[in-house]
Amino acid sequence: MKIPRSVELLIGCGGIFFSFSYFAVLQEDVYKKKYGEEEERFSATLLAIGIERGINALIGLLGIGLFGGSGIKIPIMDIFNSGISQMLAMATSNEALRYVSFPTQVLGKSCKMVPTMAGGIIIGGKKYSFAEYVQVIMVTVGVCVFNFAGKSKKGGADSSYGLMLIGGSLLLDMVTSGMQDKVKAKTKVINPSQPKAKPTQYESMFYTNLSGCLIAFLLGVLKGDLATGVAFCLKYPEVMTAILVYSLASAVGQNFIYYTLTAFDPLVLSTVTTTRKIFSTVYSVVRDPSNSLNQMQWSGCGLVFLGLLIDVADKFFNQKAKPKEKADAPAPAPAEGGKSKRSKKAD
Repeated sequence: MKIPRSVELLIGCGGIFFSFSYFAVLQEDVYKKKYGEEEERFSATLLAIGIERGINALIGLLGIGLFGGSGIKIPIMDIFNSGISQMLAMATSNEALRYVSFPTQVLGKSCKMVPTMAGGIIIGGKKYSFAEYVQVIMVTVGVCVFNFAGKSKKGGADSSYGLMLIGGSLLLDMVTSGMQDKVKAKTKVINPSQPKAKPTQYESMFYTNLSGCLIAFLLGVLKGDLATGVAFCLKYPEVMTAILVYSLASAVGQNFIYYTLTAFDPLVLSTVTTTRKIFSTVYSVVRDPSNSLNQMQWSGCGLVFLGLLIDVADKFFNQKAKPKEKADAPAPAPAEGGKSKRSKKAD
């Protein structure tokens, strides 16, 4: 029995939400906590990203060994390139925290759905439905309202360099999204006898994270992050423990990410991960009652979740429409309406 796509989306959402909320808590402890009498802070971003990507690659390889591969030709270099741009987007975003306040960084990255859609259109040649455009607008506006309405704006003045890093990260998000769409399209081209051919989630997870790990460690050696990061972890072993634990949490979350990416598309994934940031913030309020949300922030949360609900409903009704279309028209001609394009994209 085939699982309804609305249920598949809820499974992906739940796994991403809870795994990466836990990941976010541990990661914040690593970067924001002051260590020792000298109150030193961890700053070896590339070392942490390299370790996280490496653990994710190992989990992906283990998944291939346990569940097998797709048995198709895979555009490995295209997946490698998407993994590199994805890693660089994360690295520039994390690096930006050294030069801008946390609210500024979150606000900038929370608007990634816009470059994700742009990347799908420009690089991937995709077309989106009206409901998806409405959903992107609602989620982005909701996140902006949530962050602008925050009562606390600690972190000091934002430097121009930090804002440039956030802009660069968003640009890399656009490139990554387009490349992920291109991977799906190219996979079908190099496997002409299998029109629905696609890599398994573990194959995508392995190749994407392997490239990110290799490049992160290479840049870490050139930048000096590897040497300073290892020295810091030897001085404060709890930092390495925290990195390993949140990397495992990331690996669990990435299982759900690739499940969602394989079943849907990068825009859906971006929607879920963007919404997760709001979820994590709400969780932080529950975790620490001293944090509070004002009425405008709750309104922003409402817009985000309403946008997600529109996406779930859109997929549910499109799924129900498919059998009816087949029954009413045994040999339909390709339509140009939103539902036909949506169905093709969903496949």
